[in-house]
Amino acid sequence: MEGTGCAKYPCAVWKSSRRAIVPSPNIWYYPDVYEQENRAQDVDGEIWRVLAQECDWAGRDVADVGCGDGFHLSRFAETARSVVGIEPHEPLVNRARRRVDGLAGVEVRRGSAQRLPLPDESVEVVHARTAYFFGPGCEPGLREAERVLRPGGALLIVDLDGASEPYGGWLRADLSHYDPAAIDTFFAAQGFRCRRVATRWWFRDLATCKAVLKIEFSPRVAARALADVVRDNGNPAAGYTVPVGYRVHVREKPAGIVVPGQSSSATSSSSVSISPRMP
Repeated sequence: MEGTGCAKYPCAVWKSSRRAIVPSPNIWYYPDVYEQENRAQDVDGEIWRVLAQECDWAGRDVADVGCGDGFHLSRFAETARSVVGIEPHEPLVNRARRRVDGLAGVEVRRGSAQRLPLPDESVEVVHARTAYFFGPGCEPGLREAERVLRPGGALLIVDLDGASEPYGGWLRADLSHYDPAAIDTFFAAQGFRCRRVATRWWFRDLATCKAVLKIEFSPRVAARALADVVRDNGNPAAGYTVPVGYRVHVREKPAGIVVPGQSSSATSSSSVSISPRMP
């Protein structure tokens, strides 16, 4: 996923200019471990339930921005008219294309959130999950999403909730500058509504859980997180559960006349976005 990263480099900055693509230190370098993470995430389907409540993509054209290796594309393809995954990292583009090979109406294109390889008003849904849209600095991507959305379409942004424990506490321990309340304020000012979603990550064994935590956090915080997981899961035979909170930010593109000065797109020229997983 574009921009999905870990809290491993707390002094780094995610630059969201049109030309800057910063490597994601988890899926870019550890795609096989990240596949296990994707399989462990939201095992009860709570995020999908909230997304479907907010926007019905059945029979509609969907773009998944920062799609990584295409893990979520097939789920959209079950009911959507067409699905296009967009990813800047060529090795992940190739993995995504192999994953969706043979799925009708699904394609993967190389591109960035700041310059989507799509025509104006070409899709009804833009989805991004823990990718690029992390708060202040993602305005170029917000404008691009607005450009490619048809009137009445929706932008769906799924991000980690840094105020939700225990995962949020591990994030904040690695990122002293990360302010969950400021992120909420930013998206509210951009015209988004927010749904908080409580999910479970579930791992069959501790080794897989440990491997995932190691690509998401610094060694110090990963060790702390692993100790917390072991403490909170008393029966190894039942696997290992990690509570993880998310925020689902939703904004529709107006279908009618927009009064000048009241567009849902932001006009800020800021070009730096701080990511809770790729700082």
